[in-house]
Amino acid sequence: MSLVDASGRKAGNYTGLREQLAGYGFLAPWLLGFFVLTLGPALFSLYMSMTDAGLMGDPQWVGTENYVRIATDDPRFWTAINVTFTFVLLSVPLKLVFALAIAVALNKGLRGLTLFRAIFYLPSLIGGSVAIAVLWRQVFSGDGLLNQALNALFGYEGPSWISNPSTSLYTLVLLAIWQFGSSMIIFLAGLRQIPQDMYEAASIDGAGRGRQFFKITLPLLTPVIFFNAVILTIDAFKAFTSAFVISDGSGGPIDSTLFYTLYLYQEAFTNFRFGYASALAWVLVAIIAVFTALSFSTARYWVHYDD
Repeated sequence: MSLVDASGRKAGNYTGLREQLAGYGFLAPWLLGFFVLTLGPALFSLYMSMTDAGLMGDPQWVGTENYVRIATDDPRFWTAINVTFTFVLLSVPLKLVFALAIAVALNKGLRGLTLFRAIFYLPSLIGGSVAIAVLWRQVFSGDGLLNQALNALFGYEGPSWISNPSTSLYTLVLLAIWQFGSSMIIFLAGLRQIPQDMYEAASIDGAGRGRQFFKITLPLLTPVIFFNAVILTIDAFKAFTSAFVISDGSGGPIDSTLFYTLYLYQEAFTNFRFGYASALAWVLVAIIAVFTALSFSTARYWVHYDD
């Protein structure tokens, strides 16, 4: 090998190493955040779930005792599971339907479309805030706006929808549905990608709007529906603020709004059973993982891609 070739190879190796170091330098903030703020606390939480850690004293290793207790000796855990699953099964499909309906309506070429999109998207920005949860509690209270409207229009003396165990959860479902803006924007983007010549060909063949919707729009929109369904399901399992504010952190009345995350919060920051709360957190991770895996495993039967 000549001296020229050797020096050229060394220069090339040095340039490649410098580029790699520059790449890792740009990745350093993300890597630091991932290991310090995400992976590290997650692994520490997994360790905590195997202990009886509390507010005072050193945590003692108990193995899988917390998980056994969750499955066999904690009735409030099953109450929280029932409330959360009911919330997910009601809010996610209704939110999808409502968001898709608004997106289809906005896709008709309305004048001022940008303004309408901003107005409908606004609840998604502010709907998860404490202020909106407080407002929601006032609207559905015994002397709230809803009952005032019912009394003025129909002479009906409505109950306190928030304080009634039979209706309190449904008020939170309505609040979740009201925050449909993000899903609507994604649906609207998907609708804009459907070729218009398919609708023109279907119209020539005599297909009405209903048939076009079920034979063209829905099949071609299934990837977007799948994406929104997965994201909304994960978000619904993690719902916390509305139940915490509306029930004053108790999950009442009679645990009718005891979301899983709210029960986890109570165990950690009210009862100071940090080890047990960590175990509850990992059970929630497992539940979300199972639902996500089931969604992806069944997607091939109903999600239609271009190929």
